[in-house]
Amino acid sequence: MFGVYAVSNPYPHGRLGIVVSRKVSARAVVRNRIKRQIRETFRRSQEILAGLDVVVVASPKAGTAPTAALRTSLQKLWEKVEELCRKS
Repeated sequence: MFGVYAVSNPYPHGRLGIVVSRKVSARAVVRNRIKRQIRETFRRSQEILAGLDVVVVASPKAGTAPTAALRTSLQKLWEKVEELCRKS
């Protein structure tokens, strides 16, 4: 449902970029719901994502997914990003 790009930054806090295009949904309400879920899960995972710049790109599947599925997918995504970025 999501693609992610991450790189370390020189700051003690994480930064987030979000891309949810009209291909995900033509309705702004749906795109905004996805962005809110991304921001909220990022906020809850800030401790493990400190010092990272993260850009999340939503795929069209995210437009039809229920909120619970979005949150689960994003939580797994943050854990994977943290694991891979801390190794390098």
